[in-house]
Amino acid sequence: MPGGLRDLKGSVEQELRIVLLGLDNAGKTTLLKCLASEEVSTITPTQGFNIKSVHAHGFKLNVWDIGGQRAIRPYWKKYLGNTDMLIYVIDSADKKRFEETGQELAELIEDESLTGVPLLVFANKQDLASAAPAAEIAEGLNLPTYRDRQWQIQACSALSGEGVQDGMNWICSQITSRKK
Repeated sequence: MPGGLRDLKGSVEQELRIVLLGLDNAGKTTLLKCLASEEVSTITPTQGFNIKSVHAHGFKLNVWDIGGQRAIRPYWKKYLGNTDMLIYVIDSADKKRFEETGQELAELIEDESLTGVPLLVFANKQDLASAAPAAEIAEGLNLPTYRDRQWQIQACSALSGEGVQDGMNWICSQITSRKK
């Protein structure tokens, strides 16, 4: 029974808490639905949060997708406790908001609840011609200066699913290596 709580050996899946953040319209909910193999054609802005459990590589990932509107962002920190992984989603085509999203990410990274927590940045909307390359976004966010945690930037299109599985594989490899 794939996706069940027990695998063939009868061991219970390890549960992990993942917080999914980013500015409004970055594609967080589309990404979450893509991870959960759900339809992504009709998505409305998240008022508050969504939670989905995604089964991958023997883990049960409880993903908290929290709205990114400016009025909601001050509440992000309330969701950070006991986080095993931070996923931050960026609209790669919305260059006017790169500075704003960079400031929000920098503030999050400084939060003591996230000390040492691995960071996966999804450079979303790579299917758009105006999308900035992931490497350029990584530099703009100063990711190479993050020395207190593992981080990865993954180019993706949540709409097509391209690159999403690569990001999931990185998450699971990080969790596996941290548990050793």
